[in-house]
Amino acid sequence: MISYDLGIPETGEDYKKVANYLKSFVYWAKALQSLWFVVSDDKGAEVIRDDIQKLTDDNDKILVMDVSGDFWATARIGKEVTDWMNSNI
Repeated sequence: MISYDLGIPETGEDYKKVANYLKSFVYWAKALQSLWFVVSDDKGAEVIRDDIQKLTDDNDKILVMDVSGDFWATARIGKEVTDWMNSNI
């Protein structure tokens, strides 16, 4: 699970850079504006964090967590995302 808050100056281009990186994973889902899920067999949380850090500014916040397992619940999240979660988490 990857979540981030881009600080000021916040631009659409900054979000595009991060989104393009996350979409480079074979399996990904965008659950909320700045909350993504990816499946990675070769990159751990620290590597993903470092990769995103290279795309963002010093005042941007990044959270990367391993959320594998059947310990989640959602409310009003689209079926496409929850189907993805059921298949990949």
